[in-house]
Amino acid sequence: MKMDDFTKAKDMIFPRDVLIGHDTLPEIAKMCDGLNFADCGMIVSGENTYKSAGRIVNDYMVDSKYNIHVKLTGIATLANVKEVTDAGREYKAKFLLAVGGGSKIDIAKMAAMDLNVPFVSIPTSAAHDGIASGRASLKSDMGPKSIEAVSPLGILADTGVIYEAPYRSLASGCADVISNLTALKDWEFANRLRNESFSSSAYALALHSANTIIENSELIRPGVEESTWIALRPIIISGIAMSVAGSSRPASGSEHMFSHALDVLHPGKAMHGEQCGVGSIMMMYLHGGDWMMIRTALKNIGAPVNADQLGLKPEDIIDALVEAQKIRKDRFTILGDRGLDAKTAEIVAKKTLVI
Repeated sequence: MKMDDFTKAKDMIFPRDVLIGHDTLPEIAKMCDGLNFADCGMIVSGENTYKSAGRIVNDYMVDSKYNIHVKLTGIATLANVKEVTDAGREYKAKFLLAVGGGSKIDIAKMAAMDLNVPFVSIPTSAAHDGIASGRASLKSDMGPKSIEAVSPLGILADTGVIYEAPYRSLASGCADVISNLTALKDWEFANRLRNESFSSSAYALALHSANTIIENSELIRPGVEESTWIALRPIIISGIAMSVAGSSRPASGSEHMFSHALDVLHPGKAMHGEQCGVGSIMMMYLHGGDWMMIRTALKNIGAPVNADQLGLKPEDIIDALVEAQKIRKDRFTILGDRGLDAKTAEIVAKKTLVI
């Protein structure tokens, strides 16, 4: 093969500036200066998150002579993405600051892509690894759908702000990262059996994130701001792993399909990361791996490990296990091409103490 015949290329976009720590909100203008942002931007936030952190960010930006507009929005839907995008065009925003939980950050990712402008992720909670990833989860009548968007150019995570959010959100974020263990096993499985493309770098990052949470699970507990600090780095690195892979593969497998099935069948019962954590226990059992290790780490953190703690009935778990494979037929996992029947699903759930 001639050198000029080689055409393989891969685009990997990472956050350029990441700042994690106590009382970091005052550094937002300095971060924007370092990223060479223009003087006109827009804050994307929610009503509550604007009160807790968005207004502070706005004040610091205005004090630094930035021309800032504010757009308050709701859950992550296509309609809300369009509203934010339209507002960005109206204000001629050259960058976005996403201040809020996962839904506000997901909306900003999509709007930033549509507007072709950069954005900074400023989380007020850490319920999942979307803080740093280039993918957005949008809600619809058919449940959440993962969509390619853009990665944040900067991440500013104030542990003091995130610490004030309900601890359940942090525990959910940790459970989401722990579930990388089964997502990675599914990815290896698909690589071996279907020759699916594989990134050892993304694999290593996602595995490191999960192991870091597990190794420190006894230190992650409510009422301790340092727990937020311990959890945030691996949560962010997990999101970056998806940017390296160019897909959600390092952090989303059969356990996420189980979670999405629950979102369709029994919406609003539990948080995304909580469902993924419980799903990961069962999927690790199917892989023949150490599911008890996952269960123990989740218990240490205070995340759910069974149906009752998710607010679900045993039959709800079985139904979701049966439906899980149908959620993403394009993604090959331990569930195979046909998924589980109800009898097998019940055995798996009972063996792993989920029901």
